[in-house]
Amino acid sequence: MKTTMVIVMALSALAACSPKPERRECVRNVVVVKPERPGTTVVRHYTGTVRPVREVSLGFKTAGEISRIYVAEGDRVRKGQLLARLDDSDYKLGVEALQIQYDQLSKEVERLGQLHRNRSLSSNDYGKAAAGLKQLGVQLELNKRKVAYTSLYAPADGCIKSVHFSEAEMVDAGMPMFDWVDLSNLKVRIDLPAAEYRQRADFLSFTCMAASGDSERYALEVLDVSPEVDGNQLHSMQLTFKERPDDSLVPGTVVQVSVETAARQRQDAAFKLPLSALFSDGAERCVWVLSADSTVEKRAVELSDDCAEGYVFVQGGLTGDEQVVRAGASYLREGEKVKVLPAPSATNVGGLL
Repeated sequence: MKTTMVIVMALSALAACSPKPERRECVRNVVVVKPERPGTTVVRHYTGTVRPVREVSLGFKTAGEISRIYVAEGDRVRKGQLLARLDDSDYKLGVEALQIQYDQLSKEVERLGQLHRNRSLSSNDYGKAAAGLKQLGVQLELNKRKVAYTSLYAPADGCIKSVHFSEAEMVDAGMPMFDWVDLSNLKVRIDLPAAEYRQRADFLSFTCMAASGDSERYALEVLDVSPEVDGNQLHSMQLTFKERPDDSLVPGTVVQVSVETAARQRQDAAFKLPLSALFSDGAERCVWVLSADSTVEKRAVELSDDCAEGYVFVQGGLTGDEQVVRAGASYLREGEKVKVLPAPSATNVGGLL
């Protein structure tokens, strides 16, 4: 028993005499960036929808019974394509009857003309006969046009949005038979906040592409901008395509519209910083500034109302000579020592090598 106690006391003494391990402080890695002067242009992005410039209702110019419908809802049609037809048998009978009268009266007027030339018929009587023939000819032409009006054609390349009648139904002249969408001329609608609406004079160029990213980018131009705001305090802007887009952009397609805007030279947009460099400390917007001793110092900044994709514009709090932490800002503390990671080279994008 005494031997065991001696061994325990000896081990305790050795443990007390051995040196304690040193505590190593964890140094965080950060990426820094220098505040940039804003460029000459700013690109803003908006979500828009493709819409037809023209959407009209198509109907027959005359009344009748629908004998055939050649298209269905959703069908794409070409200019001049036959869409529907009315029963034209009654109109053709009317043309035939008038044609017989016209031919008979034409021969009679020709005979009276010969008498008029021989001075056997007065000019007044011959004039009445000639006027009657002309009037009958007008009626014949009207009936021929009614026969033509029994066929309804597409006015341009487009799409049948809806069909309102079925075969064997009666329709009156002018009643909407189809809702037709013009696909030869499309537009894009976006909504502008009031602050950006006031800067519309600085807009330089417009492009768009499908939100899914599976189509090319198309150039746009302004069609009109509404001076009124909707319930969300937004202004509607309509843009048209400079060149006809491919068939993948149809009415209803959601697109991303990029608007290049001239950056104004002003005090409230002194520097540009990545959005990831910002963090909140209560009501203040702050950044971490790297000091000469590799520690970080919190700096409150004042932001401009302007912004760009992935960037913010700082109007106060920086001189432009600082090194600002771009990555890792949300995990730092005031006065913490950090290690700055080198920026990847141009041939090592992302620092993967």
